[in-house]
Amino acid sequence: MAYRDAVRSVTGADRPQRRLPAWAVAEGPFGIRLFDVGIVALVIAATEINVITGSGPGAVPLDLRAYLFGALLAVPILFRHRWPFQVMLACAALIFFYYIFARRNISPAPVFFVPLFDATLAGYLVWAVSIAAGFMLTGLVVVELSTGQGIATLFQEFLSQTVILVLGVTAGKLVRSREILAAETATRLRLADEERAAEAGRVVAEERLRIARELHDTVAHSMATITVQAGSALHLLDSDAPARGLRAALTAIRETSKGALTEMRSVLGQLRRSEAGDHHAPGEAAQTGLARLEALRSAVTAAGAPVTVTVEGDRRPLSAEADHSAYRILQESLTNVLRHAGPGTAAHVCLRYQPEGLTLTVTDDGAVNGVSAVLPAGGHGIDGMRERAASVGGELTAGPLPSGGFQVRATLPVSAAGASS
Repeated sequence: MAYRDAVRSVTGADRPQRRLPAWAVAEGPFGIRLFDVGIVALVIAATEINVITGSGPGAVPLDLRAYLFGALLAVPILFRHRWPFQVMLACAALIFFYYIFARRNISPAPVFFVPLFDATLAGYLVWAVSIAAGFMLTGLVVVELSTGQGIATLFQEFLSQTVILVLGVTAGKLVRSREILAAETATRLRLADEERAAEAGRVVAEERLRIARELHDTVAHSMATITVQAGSALHLLDSDAPARGLRAALTAIRETSKGALTEMRSVLGQLRRSEAGDHHAPGEAAQTGLARLEALRSAVTAAGAPVTVTVEGDRRPLSAEADHSAYRILQESLTNVLRHAGPGTAAHVCLRYQPEGLTLTVTDDGAVNGVSAVLPAGGHGIDGMRERAASVGGELTAGPLPSGGFQVRATLPVSAAGASS
């Protein structure tokens, strides 16, 4: 918001409150405060001094009525806190009728100083200047016509009054500008705090989503592998197969369970870390990236889906995020092979290192065309892989092949795979 717009649009609620004693600013009936009563007393005192010294042609006698009418001019100021604009208009009307019906040649400056200040502070600058200028010009004309004084004499006589009125308007303008600036600064600080809170909430939400995704990938892969291996073990128990096969199946279940527990412990341990961005502890990067591909291949192969791996091009170091995303995409793809492609389905993993980045492909020869693009029971495997690829600036496609089977293809760009992990 521009400063000029802020000055024009401010309301009394937007301005910071001035620090005054509580007893002085406590509002009574009609918003009257003890602080305002004190101001009115000072204005009455200044006005009565003018009444005593004022005279001139047509002036009323200096009696009780003159003192009473002089004091009444300041009464509207009692309501200045709640109705500053109306108080200025009321004072102007009272002074106008005073000059007509009970005139003594008094200056309007003592009565007008506070109302002009309040009206300007409330944003009625044009009205304050107009009323003050109107009274002074009218006074000049009336005095000139009634006394015939010269310009120099009139200027000297009206100079002090004009200065007082100008000071009232100027003081109101300066205080208003200062309070508007303070209000604008407070608003900007509040917005900055809200932005920081929103950013912190966004970071927390992203961290929760990341941890949920990690747990999903870990549990889904491990449970799918264990389910297949347990089925193999049960099949061996119901047959006359040698115990060696049963031992191998149980050993694979144990290793898969241990790996899943270790990985879940690592993911959940991140909840206790103070820095949300510190996803991996020192030395963890190698445990969550493509360095684990061989262990993943062995586990899936042991579960009944033979996996072959080929690497094309010169191996290039990946950033920790890209390395981890690549591993999770391979893990989810091979898990889907186990879950949906049918028994005995073979999978082939191809890692192609190119100057512009890494392309990884997982292809299976499932008899039912592999995993469908929309997983059953509300699965989010393919969507999760796309999110992982997009999080590092890459893209992922998945779908059945014309000749049968299913293929997942992901490309991670150089921008996500530049620095060494």
